[in-house]
Amino acid sequence: MPITVGQDTAKTRRTLSVNGKSISYYSIPAATEAGLGDFSNLPASLKVVLENMLRFEDGGFSVSVEDIKAFAEWGAKGGKNPREIAYRPARVLMQDFTGVPAVVDLAAMRDGIKGLGGDAQKINPLNPVDLVIDHSVMIDEFGNPRAFQMNVDREYERNLERYTFLKWGQKAFNNFRVVPPGTGICHQVNVEYLAQTVWTDTDQAGETVAYPDTLVGTDSHTTMVNGLAVLGWGVGGIEAEAAMLGQPISMLIPEVVGFKLTGEMIEGSTATDLVLKVVEMLRKHGVVGKFVEFYGPGLDHLPLPDRATIANMAPEYGATCGFFPIDDETLRYLRQTGRDEDRIALVEAYAKENGFWRGANYAPIYSSTLELDMGTIVPAISGPKRPQDYLPLTNSASAFAKVVAEHRGIDISNAAKDMADEGPVATKQVDVLKSVAVDGEEYQLRDGSVVIASITSCTNTSNPYVLIGAGLVARKARELGLNRKPWVKTSLAPGSQVVTEYLEAAGLQEDLDAIGFNLVGYGCTTCIGNSGPLQPEISKAISEGDLVATAVLSGNRNFEGRISPDVRANYLASPPLVVAYALAGDMNIDLTTEPLGTSKDGQPVYLQDIWPTNKEIADLVNATVTREAFLKKYADVFKGDAKWQSVETTDSETYDWPATSTYIQNPPYFQGMSHEKGEITNIEGARVLAILGDMITTDHISPAGSFKVDTPAGKYLTERQVQPREFNSYGSRRGNHEVMMRGTFANIRIKNEMLDGVEGGFTKGPDGVQTSIYDASMAYQEAGIPLVIFAGKEYGAGSSRDWAAKGTALLGVKAVIAESFERIHRSNLVGMGVIPFEFTGGDTRQSLGLKGDETVSIRGLDTIQPLQTVPCDITYGDGTTRTIEVKCRIDTAPEIEYIENGGVLHYVLRNLAKAS
Repeated sequence: MPITVGQDTAKTRRTLSVNGKSISYYSIPAATEAGLGDFSNLPASLKVVLENMLRFEDGGFSVSVEDIKAFAEWGAKGGKNPREIAYRPARVLMQDFTGVPAVVDLAAMRDGIKGLGGDAQKINPLNPVDLVIDHSVMIDEFGNPRAFQMNVDREYERNLERYTFLKWGQKAFNNFRVVPPGTGICHQVNVEYLAQTVWTDTDQAGETVAYPDTLVGTDSHTTMVNGLAVLGWGVGGIEAEAAMLGQPISMLIPEVVGFKLTGEMIEGSTATDLVLKVVEMLRKHGVVGKFVEFYGPGLDHLPLPDRATIANMAPEYGATCGFFPIDDETLRYLRQTGRDEDRIALVEAYAKENGFWRGANYAPIYSSTLELDMGTIVPAISGPKRPQDYLPLTNSASAFAKVVAEHRGIDISNAAKDMADEGPVATKQVDVLKSVAVDGEEYQLRDGSVVIASITSCTNTSNPYVLIGAGLVARKARELGLNRKPWVKTSLAPGSQVVTEYLEAAGLQEDLDAIGFNLVGYGCTTCIGNSGPLQPEISKAISEGDLVATAVLSGNRNFEGRISPDVRANYLASPPLVVAYALAGDMNIDLTTEPLGTSKDGQPVYLQDIWPTNKEIADLVNATVTREAFLKKYADVFKGDAKWQSVETTDSETYDWPATSTYIQNPPYFQGMSHEKGEITNIEGARVLAILGDMITTDHISPAGSFKVDTPAGKYLTERQVQPREFNSYGSRRGNHEVMMRGTFANIRIKNEMLDGVEGGFTKGPDGVQTSIYDASMAYQEAGIPLVIFAGKEYGAGSSRDWAAKGTALLGVKAVIAESFERIHRSNLVGMGVIPFEFTGGDTRQSLGLKGDETVSIRGLDTIQPLQTVPCDITYGDGTTRTIEVKCRIDTAPEIEYIENGGVLHYVLRNLAKAS
């Protein structure tokens, strides 16, 4: 389908000649010549957005000359001009956990538009959509050569209904492709194959047009592709669906924080160590809602896989994206990964012609700046429950001792004193040892026992330097006779098949296998909670001893309750350190000074004895990571294996919803819709469903992992004769709103401050008695009583999980009042018709003395304007009242329309129905 560009853009359209071909593009220098402003000093990341404005400058596309001039004003004002603009990304990327509910919504919209008398074919992606199935493989089998095939077999057993549905969607919708299971993680497939840096297409006149590759994705780590100079970020499935249906993304021109990198990485440090430090620095700086752009001479020494590692973790440092401009390293990586030579020539010519190239004199204006000398980076980990909790490896054991002391109720100040005197062994004063038999041998588990060590996730498995490094650590350990501790569940889940290709070419997969890091599948696995069950005896010992069991993973997320229900402390680490912790088996060990184990000759083995040199790693990367490997593995990327090819599905315009399915159900959003939108009304007499603390993540709101029989979701499935072994996970059942409603606010570690010391998804019902959040919300809905939620700072951090907003809406919550919101979740709430509010004037849930027995009313919504402050009346349980001012976080005028329509998809559906 040809791209549609604006009709008033001829003054900025130019022609580029590349390898004898003439290609049109929209020129930023031409915009300056046309008198629209000086854009020469804009950061490259912002020039991508500016080009989008130039290409669509036409009243019919909601882009005006004033929008373009606003970018010149941004530079003149020192990097600030928060004008609202309409941005149109070129494509959409999905994974199956978030993609299945998005396709469910599209299928439901086809039913909905027919109900409104419209044409079902109006519900089709206008922009290309790629969905990569990467979130469904679970580590049931590990540590043996059968692991990969057995996990794949179980994946298909569990998920056949979902895969059948996705295959139907691939047939039913235009511009929609599915990358089958077992191929890789969506972000790595994107960086290695899908992304082009500069895109080309034909316009409505049939001419070829070049423009920056841009996208949004239904996964927060879509930002990884910014390492390849492709502007992309995560959105909720709701916003992505609107984008693919032609709805522009309404956004403010962002501030851009410049992060200057200098120096070079020193011996023994890795890209993971670097990114953990970057996360810490940027979280402290404050970059929520902002772009971060990396620049400086350090980039000359930073390979693209390292850049992708940093870009990947933009959600962890809170930014919309972490962008790296186009330079020689971009071209080298495109060539190495098998991109066409004509494409590479176009990227270079376009970037240099249009001002996107990072040369020696690249020095744009930034809103603010930070600087880091990469020569100061040391080995580090992050945890136990937030990515920004940075720990140099030298401090890791003593910091963990504080975690144990706090869990055991020991005065932390005394624990700190003991640690200063004795080091980590001070925790032995509170040690609880539990004997466990593994493979016939008796072992002692304790606080700090590492029970999961996983090389997983898109963040690091896309980086051959750290993967080769992990393999070399395994080789050296194997040569000395070391092995993983028997209580450690080890796994290797690469982000693409190319990783296996180069590990085998280097002979390192055999070494990894020897110490338990066998291939378990190509997918996110442990990083998203698909770590699979621990051995029953280990799980039982942890529970009986109330042990602080630990997990070490090469991922990007370590939020509470995410990795495994048996694990309380989760640490992010580089793949080589994951191997080292599997060998040590204990977080109490200081890896910088204490031995990991004993060699076959009876000698202590230290980390430095098995750590490879940077030259050893680089030599193997250069020898084994080849263009040919990428061309070979991506030759049939959409074909899939025999299992995928055997999945049968129907060929129909609308989906025949199976009544008995516990995976896929027709959601209630569009049923009974009228042609006319409603009005925003005041919230009257709302009750409090939950009072939550700071950094409540989307994992807390809508967990992705496993759940038990006694939960509302478990009861729902057992009532339908689903056995616990077949429960799968919340993430895999996101196509069924009945399961997901019951899983909302059901994280095992969430703490509702209405209850004292209670963990899990509980609250007080209308009768004041403790019950599940789901049951309480249903009772309030039956009584016709609206609900609100109070929370602290950074509400909705983490994954771009649309079900965190969908579930909130379906529980009857009308408003969330917090100290601050993370970007994606705020947008998702609005997209589902739930209004976010922020406290003002220093008010917080604590300063207001909220207990949960209050009644809340919010006035002024019937005449609401973007970012308006409105009064909120609180009536306390004793009858006293207080009125506070809250800031309505409906940020833009289009968002008011979304709320009036009941959500963004309702808005789009009504417009499409009218058009047809």
